[in-house]
Amino acid sequence: MQNIGPSLEILIRRLVDIPPDFLDEPKIGSQGQVVVAALVNDLLRGFGARASDLTLARFRSSNIGIDRNRLALVMIVVWLMADEWFTAAGIPQHLLIKLLDETPADLASTTPAHKFVTDPDRREELARTILARLNFRPKDETLAQATDRLSSISGSERKRLLEASRAAELRARAIREALAKKAAEESADKWTRE
Repeated sequence: MQNIGPSLEILIRRLVDIPPDFLDEPKIGSQGQVVVAALVNDLLRGFGARASDLTLARFRSSNIGIDRNRLALVMIVVWLMADEWFTAAGIPQHLLIKLLDETPADLASTTPAHKFVTDPDRREELARTILARLNFRPKDETLAQATDRLSSISGSERKRLLEASRAAELRARAIREALAKKAAEESADKWTRE
């Protein structure tokens, strides 16, 4: 987040004003209306880039149970990334593809896609996450402020911290049990020697 990005309010307003077409069902197999790969391709062209068929294949699916939420979130991210600030910033193609490929997958694993439009905290999380993954922070925020706010609002960050806390507790429990077992063995050895 070394670089200064756009105002956070502009990105949040863009999410609030998302056209209904970007909230339609992604085309998965024979269901849905929106061909997500076409949206991704159009976005890349807007940045002066071209996508290969192999790249666009990541945004097609035939498994609605696995990919519906991820592809729905890709559509929302495409809308956000089409903002003129991002196109003027000249984000390189490989970063755009990485962002579209990884960020929706990470966020969709914990939150329904449309919450990133309807819930104020999730809108902020999405905007901040996208900026951070592109090495930007919101305009008028220091690096410390942007980092702190992202970690406090991020559902995926909370999940990561919770998992780390659980792992630490399991390690602590294993150590306590090992120490208790060793103390019991030492006590038994002492009794047998006397």
